[in-house]
Amino acid sequence: MFIKKRTLIILTTLILIVNGVLIYSLYFSKPRNSLELYQAIAFADDFEQAQNLNLAGYEDNFKKEDFDYIKSEKSIANSISQMTLFAYDEKTYVITTSPGTRKLKILAVEELPKDIRDYFSE
Repeated sequence: MFIKKRTLIILTTLILIVNGVLIYSLYFSKPRNSLELYQAIAFADDFEQAQNLNLAGYEDNFKKEDFDYIKSEKSIANSISQMTLFAYDEKTYVITTSPGTRKLKILAVEELPKDIRDYFSE
């Protein structure tokens, strides 16, 4: 009886540990904001590791040349911004938010000019 109870405790503990590792890898290992995204790309070991950050089907939008430039010791980001576009029928707004914070804080809201709005609509 004692052995069965001990085995049950050990199995339960192992299941909790495995679940904890899986949950951590699914939810906490992905970048949550632009600062974490920059760090994930800049510190990636190779292009394939950085490609894993892409949403499936959008891999062609991030090229090796872009990765090499971001990783280059000669190119250091001057700033890291986090922006969101709100597109309506006749207007589009760009909302600049705080990078690297747990909750988004608005830094600026600007209406986009028509030519830039059209660029993002394509």
